[in-house]
Amino acid sequence: MGAFGANCSARGAWKLKLACVWGGELISVLTSSVLQMGLIWHITLTTNSASMLSLASLAGFLPLALFGMVAGTIVDRFPLRRSLIGADLFIAAVSLVVAVAAAMGELPVWVVIAALFLRAIGSAFHTPAFQALTPLLAPPEYLTRLAGAAQAVQSGGYILGTALAAVIYPLSGLVPMVVPDVVGALFAAGAVLAAHIRAGGREPGSAGGSSAPGGDMRALFAETRDGYRVLRGYRGLFALLWCGFAFTLVFSPISALFPLMTLDHFGGTTADAALAEIVFSIGMIAGSALLTATGGFKNRALTVVAATALYGAATLVAGLLGAGGFAAFLAMSFLMGLSSPFYSGPQTALMQERVPPEFLGRVFGLYGAIMSWAMPLGLAASTLFADTVGAPAWFSGAGCAMLVLAVLTWCIPSIRHIEAEG
Repeated sequence: MGAFGANCSARGAWKLKLACVWGGELISVLTSSVLQMGLIWHITLTTNSASMLSLASLAGFLPLALFGMVAGTIVDRFPLRRSLIGADLFIAAVSLVVAVAAAMGELPVWVVIAALFLRAIGSAFHTPAFQALTPLLAPPEYLTRLAGAAQAVQSGGYILGTALAAVIYPLSGLVPMVVPDVVGALFAAGAVLAAHIRAGGREPGSAGGSSAPGGDMRALFAETRDGYRVLRGYRGLFALLWCGFAFTLVFSPISALFPLMTLDHFGGTTADAALAEIVFSIGMIAGSALLTATGGFKNRALTVVAATALYGAATLVAGLLGAGGFAAFLAMSFLMGLSSPFYSGPQTALMQERVPPEFLGRVFGLYGAIMSWAMPLGLAASTLFADTVGAPAWFSGAGCAMLVLAVLTWCIPSIRHIEAEG
């Protein structure tokens, strides 16, 4: 009876730990989203330029492309709690610098872009650590549904943060957004400590270990290459990686041009632009809840392909709408958001399930870095051509490209039979 009770306690302990960490993450995402959207509003209203919005998005994604691979290796070397807490506190420190700069007078756009870049460096460490945590605590059969739940936590924080930013920024500017962001980071760090996480990291003196992140660089890059070889050994996952690269290449300008679609094409206000972002996030929450409840199709590759096709169809229709079609644009935004968890969740679960625990940080770091290299390429194209072509034409072209990609992805045998891959 005692053994049975201990077993039940052990089975329930991982749920309590994840609930604690995810609760802190929800608060942190909420407060961080308020400031992040405040920074985007500042650039939008100050410049009213698609090029500057694309440059800001580039600043937010480039650090993961530059540092993501090495960041994942460092995450594997140390206990996950250290990476999670350190990243949160670093992002909070950047927020404080922005507050000081804003309090001294008019906030230059270059300071905002620099802040987005530095905050993204913190995210380059936080993201692989957060993704590596779940499979180290939870049983494999829960991973797909937990991926949906994690997406819901992040989407919930984002939707509330976006709504609050739309209210706070026009009334008070950026400075009042910083204090909640710092408090949220401290709360998230405290939640990690309270969960008593003992996952991740290597024993001192183990192969490939290092006493400091700035140790033997050759060993650091050798470990990173090991992570790449592990990922490449799973043919279906590796093929999905490059299909994801193509998807991100097409998607990233759409994300950056979302506010201008509302403000310029539909003649809306900042409140309308915020509403479009909120509706997208509501769709993500609905998709996350549905994925959590059902797990998607039995063949998770089919789930990814269907999500790609739905996203493409909604994006295509959004680009074809006339100036009076804002209500229909909101409906398409919902469908885009609905499809997102079904695209990313199954891929995350497959990697968490297949990749050995000691390589999780590296693999997620590599995956995120390769995806992020697609973002600068897509954003560079939008920086050069979006102001000339216009946001609606860009949406239409991107939607067509996503539909073609969905067909091509399903035509790859290793992806189609990914569930049979060992």
